[in-house]
Amino acid sequence: MTRRPVLAAALLLLTSAAAGFDLQGHRGARGLAPENTLAAFRTALAIGVTTLETDLAVTKDDVVVISHEPAPYPPLARLDGAWIATAGPPIRTLTLAELKRYDIGRTDPDSNYGKAFPQQQPSDGERFPTLDELYALAAAAGKPVRLNVETKITPTSGASTADADTFARLVVARIVAAGMEARTTVQSFDWRTLVAVKRLAPAIETVCLTSEGGSFDTVKPDESGRSPWHAGFALAAQGGSVPALVAAAGCAVWSPNHASLTRERLADAKTRGLRVVPWTVNDPADMGRLVDWSVDGLITDYPDRARKVLAERGVALP
Repeated sequence: MTRRPVLAAALLLLTSAAAGFDLQGHRGARGLAPENTLAAFRTALAIGVTTLETDLAVTKDDVVVISHEPAPYPPLARLDGAWIATAGPPIRTLTLAELKRYDIGRTDPDSNYGKAFPQQQPSDGERFPTLDELYALAAAAGKPVRLNVETKITPTSGASTADADTFARLVVARIVAAGMEARTTVQSFDWRTLVAVKRLAPAIETVCLTSEGGSFDTVKPDESGRSPWHAGFALAAQGGSVPALVAAAGCAVWSPNHASLTRERLADAKTRGLRVVPWTVNDPADMGRLVDWSVDGLITDYPDRARKVLAERGVALP
């Protein structure tokens, strides 16, 4: 009886090793093209990522679309040729046709966001893609590529997004329709959707996202002793081990913000059979350090930089 969990963990580690290093293009390749556009995903594919990382929202007519923000975002969106001055209506209140009116193919160069990504190449006329459109692009890539899709929902989203169960149901339906269950992971900071995905489709792997430090901390417990982000799972019940909490939630992958990852935490995760893919790693020095620690992958705005770091270390991509 005691040997089975050890054997299962060993098999997961072998599977991870066989899969090779996972280079994920964050929001496509945000450092090089407007985020979460088909242009950004094409750029990532041309560079040679193994996984397209992206974000999901749901329209009023229940279409799963690609967007990091819950509403059209001023530095990224133009309507009738002009930058929007304030955030648009929540995507959940717009039909797909209404959402497709926004042009997201160019970042406002005068905004702080635009100044942060001076290498971005505009692609005017890009519209919010649907998840189905992204799957079609991946299918036409000519080589296997994975998707890592994030349900953008928070414990306080309320009616501005689909509820957790509806969100999970609609996303799973599109994954199954594309026949991509084995090549898609679903990730979230709000683990309610991950629990729902595992209930609906146990074969689809889930990724537990965490953020610690600074103004965005999803691990710190509230007055109840639990984090509102973790679907009722309690860190204290796992001896204070975040990897143990991730394993308890049924995730196959732990994706922490890279600054919070230590060698000790990485080793803890590995003993539990978890793959570890930190986010968002843009500095080549950080990339090199994490690769040397033997993380399983990286999420980055600059997959071109990561490929160079990997090549310098003799790390081959599948």
